[in-house]
Amino acid sequence: MLLDFHIHVFPEKVAQKAIPRLAATCGQTPLTDGTLPDTLRLMERDGVDAGVFLNIATRPSQQRTINESCLAMRSSRVIPFGSVHPDAPDAVEELEWLQAHGVPGVKLHPDYQEFFVEEERLRPIYEACQRLGLILVLHAGWDPLSPDCIHCRPEPCARILDEFPGLTLVLAHLGGMALWDDVERFLVGKKVYFDTACMEDKISPERFARIIRAHGAGQILFASDCPWGSPRRLAELIRSLGLSPLEEEQILWKNACALLGLPQ
Repeated sequence: MLLDFHIHVFPEKVAQKAIPRLAATCGQTPLTDGTLPDTLRLMERDGVDAGVFLNIATRPSQQRTINESCLAMRSSRVIPFGSVHPDAPDAVEELEWLQAHGVPGVKLHPDYQEFFVEEERLRPIYEACQRLGLILVLHAGWDPLSPDCIHCRPEPCARILDEFPGLTLVLAHLGGMALWDDVERFLVGKKVYFDTACMEDKISPERFARIIRAHGAGQILFASDCPWGSPRRLAELIRSLGLSPLEEEQILWKNACALLGLPQ
């Protein structure tokens, strides 16, 4: 079984504009056209049974529209996460609305939403996610949108974890894209999940395996970052690392099922 914890889709009209723009920013060719039907076709081809679909509100005014769209996608194969914007005066109320509608978590992107993770204005969101039991996914580390300014570094993330010990936090891109030394220094061993988005070509297999073993396979989530990453290639890489069958199962689907309250 494969449960992909990091997938992006857009409404059809939005995808027609967003995917070419994002492709130009990241310098990659997308594997889908960004729509739900094409993404489901790729999931079928690559053997992905279900996925967490992540959405990002890039403006405060987008919150409810994006969150209603994500709810409309929900199915046995689509587990949608919502989003709030740190500058929205009703961000906490929106988190409460999401929780009341059965949405298990939210995604924030420090680069696209223009914040640093340690800023005071984020604390009400962290506190609300902790109180409501919502999973918080953060883009972590380097991003091509802001190559010279990294908004989410491992060290401040470690301080957030200490300040909010009940927060269920997922740091995308193995805790901090391209900041592997700091990930190992500040985050490995702490109570935080890492997802594997983009790891098939952004880290050496040796270091990938070392971080998994040091952090514990029970806190690693299979994640492709589709349409920018290939679930099939990533699963092949994970299966080539020399992990035990139990560790592979934990990463590929068991951890996600436990985190989302799904049957195993």
